[in-house]
Amino acid sequence: MRDGRILVAGTRAEVDAAAGASATVVDLQGRTMLPGFIDAHSHLFNYADGLAQANLNPPPVGTVASIPDVVAALQALAKARPAGDTSWLVGAGYDADQLREKRHPTAADLDGAFPTTPVVLLHASGHMLVANSAALARAGVTEATPDPPGGTIVRRPGTRIPEGLVQETAGLPFVKYVMAPKPPEAELDLVRRAVAHHASFGVTTAAEHVVMPEKLGLLRRAAAAGAYEIDLVAALSSTMADRILGNDSIPFGRYADGLKIAGIKLVLDGSPQGKTAFLTKPYRTPVPGCARDCRGLPSLTQAETDSLFLRAYRLGVQVFAHANGDGAVDMAIAAHRKARAVLGDSADRRTIVIHSQVMRPDQLLAYRKDGLLPSFFTNHVYFWGDVHAANLGRARADYLSPLGSALAAGIRATNHTDEPVTPIDPLFLLWTSVNRVSRSGVLLGADERVTPYQGLRALTTNGAYEYFEEASKGTIEAGKLADLVILDRNPLTVAPMAIKDITVMETIKRGRTVYARPSGA
Repeated sequence: MRDGRILVAGTRAEVDAAAGASATVVDLQGRTMLPGFIDAHSHLFNYADGLAQANLNPPPVGTVASIPDVVAALQALAKARPAGDTSWLVGAGYDADQLREKRHPTAADLDGAFPTTPVVLLHASGHMLVANSAALARAGVTEATPDPPGGTIVRRPGTRIPEGLVQETAGLPFVKYVMAPKPPEAELDLVRRAVAHHASFGVTTAAEHVVMPEKLGLLRRAAAAGAYEIDLVAALSSTMADRILGNDSIPFGRYADGLKIAGIKLVLDGSPQGKTAFLTKPYRTPVPGCARDCRGLPSLTQAETDSLFLRAYRLGVQVFAHANGDGAVDMAIAAHRKARAVLGDSADRRTIVIHSQVMRPDQLLAYRKDGLLPSFFTNHVYFWGDVHAANLGRARADYLSPLGSALAAGIRATNHTDEPVTPIDPLFLLWTSVNRVSRSGVLLGADERVTPYQGLRALTTNGAYEYFEEASKGTIEAGKLADLVILDRNPLTVAPMAIKDITVMETIKRGRTVYARPSGA
């Protein structure tokens, strides 16, 4: 390595000749060096926010197992706050399917402990929340509030009174409170801690793929403050489309101070575990807030989706389209085709269909034909595979995030964690793509398993391609950035079930160590 780049990669003789006698030689002592991991889709800023929120995740991520545990975690957060602080209390990561009660908490569950303090619980999917009565009142959500397009306010049975759970776009009135700005230095400290956390898992290029208006200033301020020790690729929320598309002050596609604003993020539907992903066939289990033909919700209309695709394509802005259900995938494919037909071109757009989870084989063929790139989420097989088998039926559950089929079809698919939905741990993600076992140990989609080598390419080489950075990242080759990760064992040679136990020893960004595992840790 020299000046942050790989000078040469080859035989020992070739390397010695290029390095010269004065070079520093590092003996890996049997450890394994790989290209740095490239995060194809997650939410670094959401993780940063979570550092100041109550951790409501179930095991193995957290310890919450019941609704009383939820209340206790919020009480602990309230107790740790400065005296007199009456701002909103936020907890994140609760999962109704993993709670002992097997249901979402309600406002009534929270009101006893928090009669006047506004409280919000963010669901593990990031697509719904529970608010207590004080929070509902502050956000102006009452029995007279209609369900917004693309969202549902779940009501008490037989009434119009909000029960506490709000889904998808119905949660927007709460965003300004959940994302209320903190003191500038406190915000920067959270971002720096989030960056360090990602680096500790071997990530050299991280993602923040839905920058809301409330976070745009912080995104840029953190770059100017040098907070991004690893690269950060951002996608701006389509809710800002009128403000950002065609705005020369937004330098799409160019790095500055470790930050690249790559494109625009469209959310076309919800989550399959929350049963709001938009499907063409109904869910097989009851759906909160829905009485019949429960197929989830499109968050945008087809016309809105078509317009956003076309506007972005005209300007050469990359599109990241969240589509979990096959109904939403159909919308993305249709919008892509319409935009290309209007423009009359076949430009290399590298449009990313994020998640592509509950999809059909014919849609995968459309991806290959039309040049669409899926970014899959194989962690779902472990965290929610058992839930999906019940909600969707075994056949659809087996085809979740069909990474094996995509790679066999020659599609440059990536894989992601969607942090903080699941932890930013590329080796655990590799493990789920290779083994595809659920929490209960059930093998889901044996045909969609990949080899460790294929799985690693989805986390490195294909990730670089997704971001138009294949010339500088993704492989260990002369001239590319010296973005590297050193592991204690080789993922290609350990037993497949042991991949998740491999440890990151060091992370190197542009030739500089940004993480080293503490001695004895």
